[in-house]
Amino acid sequence: MSAGSPGGTQVFLASRNAKKLAEMRRILEAHLPGVEVLGLDDVVAYDEPVEDEPTFEGNALLKARAGLRATGLPSLADDSGLCVDALNGMPGVLSARWSGQPRSDERNNALLLDQLADVPDPRRAGQFRCAVAYAAPDGTELVVEGRMPGRVVRETRGSGGFGYDVLFVPDDQAAGADLTAAEMTPDDKDAVSHRGRALREIAPQVAAALRG
Repeated sequence: MSAGSPGGTQVFLASRNAKKLAEMRRILEAHLPGVEVLGLDDVVAYDEPVEDEPTFEGNALLKARAGLRATGLPSLADDSGLCVDALNGMPGVLSARWSGQPRSDERNNALLLDQLADVPDPRRAGQFRCAVAYAAPDGTELVVEGRMPGRVVRETRGSGGFGYDVLFVPDDQAAGADLTAAEMTPDDKDAVSHRGRALREIAPQVAAALRG
């Protein structure tokens, strides 16, 4: 498999979240022209690992290695979450399952709002963090992290994005803008998001690795 023949280069992305896949594909394809990105629904089902590592980096690498073992393809995986200062960095690696099973963005957001109900606006700062890991058949492994600082607002706003995007206002916006991540255009969000930053950092390294 060689990046020298773009149409034949495949990379596996260990996710079936449609919105996350779309976000990742937008960024990866810009850096890796002609690459075909496959998701979990595009490959034979396999037992996905339990995300029991205490860090985003550990969970991302766990999932990338599992994807490589199952598909034989160079594999990417990410782990991300919201770290709120007033909650001592939680929900952190537990972000997706913060309110228990079955996983629900709506219940997670409602629980977060309840936990921060008495926290004044100046103390509602936090950051989204994302680790992206890459594992290849030749033993190459890469892990990078991106961050998006901002604050948690008091009510959901916007219909884009996913997860806690409807409650989070990124710091890095145009002067006077006060949009949640769910109110931003995909391109504007990619430019400042934790995942966008991590992917832009790792994409050239993945391209170099694929070229061998």
